[in-house]
Amino acid sequence: MNITLKVWRQKNANEAGALVEYTVSGVVPEMSFLEMLDTLNEQLVTKGQDPVAFDSDCREGICGMCDLMIDGQAHGPDKGATTCQLHMRRYKDGAVVTVEPFRAKAFPVVKDLCVDRSAFDRIQAAGGFVSINTGNAVDGNAILIPHDKAEKAMDAAACIGCGACVAACPNASAMLFVAAKVSQYALLPQGQPEREKRALAMREAMDNEGFGHCTNEYECEAACPKEIKVSNIARLNREYLRATLIAE
Repeated sequence: MNITLKVWRQKNANEAGALVEYTVSGVVPEMSFLEMLDTLNEQLVTKGQDPVAFDSDCREGICGMCDLMIDGQAHGPDKGATTCQLHMRRYKDGAVVTVEPFRAKAFPVVKDLCVDRSAFDRIQAAGGFVSINTGNAVDGNAILIPHDKAEKAMDAAACIGCGACVAACPNASAMLFVAAKVSQYALLPQGQPEREKRALAMREAMDNEGFGHCTNEYECEAACPKEIKVSNIARLNREYLRATLIAE
């Protein structure tokens, strides 16, 4: 197959960028989208041109590094999948595909398709952990946890921090990410000692990073490759209100 790509090229955060059109030849249906970009870069390097910068790591849908907007959709058209899990069998010969970086004030462009998502790291550092000494690993049945809460905590913990929720949200809100990180601890007994501190600290860190507000668009859930539910945002709001009342 031959695929026409309109790729965002930007040398650095201080220079203006633009879409540049390329034709990628020799694309096969079994290729992942990232392998297709690898093929493009091989062709560019052969011509002595600068390859397109993009992030990737595991290429197994685990790490969340492959943060691309493909035809205006975070990670592409497949539901519940990252960019590396998108395959070229999704496209027909001669297809025209637009590839851009995630767009958000808190995710500044580093180069081409690479953005700086360290804002998520700072939010996580503000409270997304258990700092008390929990001792050695205990027997799995030593602390009894209701099955429904264990399942909800595991569902929230599935968040890989890719930032698709922010890119898809018209307000560039990080509420789904923060909600997932707060929920996975709020639902478990191990997270109770720092429950209030965590909710306050992570919400404050989120606001300080310049993310927008949630207006219940539900785009975050639709774009999330791990299908994190917006019900976690409702839990985050309850946790934040509870923490605020206790703090007063």
